[in-house]
Amino acid sequence: MIFSSTRRRSSTLALAFALATGTALTAVAIEAPAQAQRNKKEKAPKQEFSDEFRAQFNDMAELSQGEPAQQAEAAAKAAAFAQVLSTPDDKMQGGVLLYNLGKAVDDLELQLTGMDNILASGKAPAESVGSYSFTAYQIADQLERNEDARRYLTTMADNGYTFEAALADGTQRTFSGDDIRLMVVENYWSAEDYPGGFAALDGFIQAKRAAGKQVPETWLRRGLTVANETEDQANLARYTRAYVSTYPGDDAWRSAIAVAYNASQLDPQGMLDLLRLARRTNALQNRAMYGEYIDSADPRRLPQEVAELINEGYAAGLIDRSDSYISESLAEATRRVEADRSDLPSFLADARQSSADLATLVAAGDTFLSYGRAAEAEEFYTRALPMSGVDTPRVLTRLGIAQLDQGKTAEAQATFQRVQGARQALASLWAVYSEQQSGS
Repeated sequence: MIFSSTRRRSSTLALAFALATGTALTAVAIEAPAQAQRNKKEKAPKQEFSDEFRAQFNDMAELSQGEPAQQAEAAAKAAAFAQVLSTPDDKMQGGVLLYNLGKAVDDLELQLTGMDNILASGKAPAESVGSYSFTAYQIADQLERNEDARRYLTTMADNGYTFEAALADGTQRTFSGDDIRLMVVENYWSAEDYPGGFAALDGFIQAKRAAGKQVPETWLRRGLTVANETEDQANLARYTRAYVSTYPGDDAWRSAIAVAYNASQLDPQGMLDLLRLARRTNALQNRAMYGEYIDSADPRRLPQEVAELINEGYAAGLIDRSDSYISESLAEATRRVEADRSDLPSFLADARQSSADLATLVAAGDTFLSYGRAAEAEEFYTRALPMSGVDTPRVLTRLGIAQLDQGKTAEAQATFQRVQGARQALASLWAVYSEQQSGS
């Protein structure tokens, strides 16, 4: 029997299941009390059946093994029969009968009722609990019985069950406990229950950590991706932080920054601060990112930073020297740097006046930060923060960068943690970067 869901899946774990369940399960006939008495000397495992079950079982078994009309009659009686299954042996034997009957009449609900009783009986062979749960999961998934599907998946994972299945792209792979637990989470998300999915994923992550085990990278990457897709800023901040903290290295940084880069929440100035982090973590990977960095920084506004960026890109072979926009931006930045060198002292003096307004202080902070003069930048951002009309998330982000550039990693982390709103996930990435720089 092949079960497959036609619902669209949101994850790369989308499965085209094709499980052959093999031969039908076999239910033994239940003897009437008088016959049982005559055979009392025979050795057999002790079984306990309810009187109600004994009264109905043999008739149901005979009908279910008969012609299609008889099987239809048995199916009509199945709901009432399921109600009398009370003892573990009732559930095991009755569940086998109902499952096989459901297969015979092509009734998924009846198959699920049967398999659910088998699993609830506690009588299923230990080596079969995982495969029975898998069968039950597939049926529940096809019926869109999400709560049941998640329960069966959990049983599979808890019993160490693994299986081979096809991914959406047709390739085969083995799914084990960590994959199956992520399938629980995906079941919530495919039903658009995003809070439920994140709550389940958080629980699995906490259990891993409590056991002293490494959290699977696929869990963190998937949480990061879904948080971004659903514009969930709080979870985006948490999962980007968890991902690059748990898996430090260029690959993780590239993935985390790529998610943030493709998000729609950042304005050009937010994008500039993200690309500044990408530059430090070797995550600038193509001409598009360099072009957006140049646009956001603007060679007329932050010429030193733009010139350094372009020269680095040339040296790394990531941008083409024949690209006219890039080369013209470098020429403009180089000219502006020459002019700035004579203007910076007077700009510094003006910004240090007690009468300096918000625009002057923020511009001074931005200018000196781009020139690598982090102490002056920190001074001006700190003065700007309490002023009316200040863009607090933006100034806090850059204050944290200025502190980090001076080696004040603890202060920088505290500053980044104060950032809220659309920049929260970005600031969280900067906080992780500062932690890694300090070795904490």
